[in-house]
Amino acid sequence: MRLLLFGGTGGTGAQLLAQALAAGHQVTAVARDPARVPVPVPAPMTDPAPDPASRLTVLRGDALAPETWRQAVAGHDAVLSCLGSTDRKHPTTVYSRGTRNIVEAMRASGVDRLLCLSSAGLDITPDVPLPQRLVTRYVIQRLYRHGYADMARMETFMTSAATGDTAWTVVRPPMLTDGPLTGRYRTAENGHLDRPKSLSRADLAHCLLTRVDDPRTHRAVMEVAY
Repeated sequence: MRLLLFGGTGGTGAQLLAQALAAGHQVTAVARDPARVPVPVPAPMTDPAPDPASRLTVLRGDALAPETWRQAVAGHDAVLSCLGSTDRKHPTTVYSRGTRNIVEAMRASGVDRLLCLSSAGLDITPDVPLPQRLVTRYVIQRLYRHGYADMARMETFMTSAATGDTAWTVVRPPMLTDGPLTGRYRTAENGHLDRPKSLSRADLAHCLLTRVDDPRTHRAVMEVAY
């Protein structure tokens, strides 16, 4: 497949990029600073397998400035968004405005499959263990209140009529770790997981990549966790 990736310089995005290339996909990575995109090490000349780096195109662009990448959307099979913000002090629109820009460009280009990241912390249910609920509500949500507010706006937009026929999936992970790729995790579409735990960024990337062509996740908010 031909995949268009936003947020490939972040922890999950870098994992997703590496896994997509290893799986043989063609990837276009949009980044404000192309030098930060983790390009795979070229394969030895004696290795008969195709060089993963040869299937990567890096495009300088900003999700909030669609004119920098809009023309590149056409021809891709799916778009994957790992957009995020590390600024805890100021309001952000990278989730809501960035995702809206992506959807508008996709609809104009005839691309209809989108997977994007949100957070399980937006919806703390009684199924979440009490210590995790307390930490999320009184520490994480307060520290990252601007990001959470913008993710909520993004989800409101995604579930509205404004997305048209876009086959979107909003993926909500819990607390992320730098643990290994296991391929063993639980998911729930338009529902909640019982006692969700943490999740490695590698497994989150695996979940995103393996759901690209899964119609069961179309127009669904999906939770994923161990």
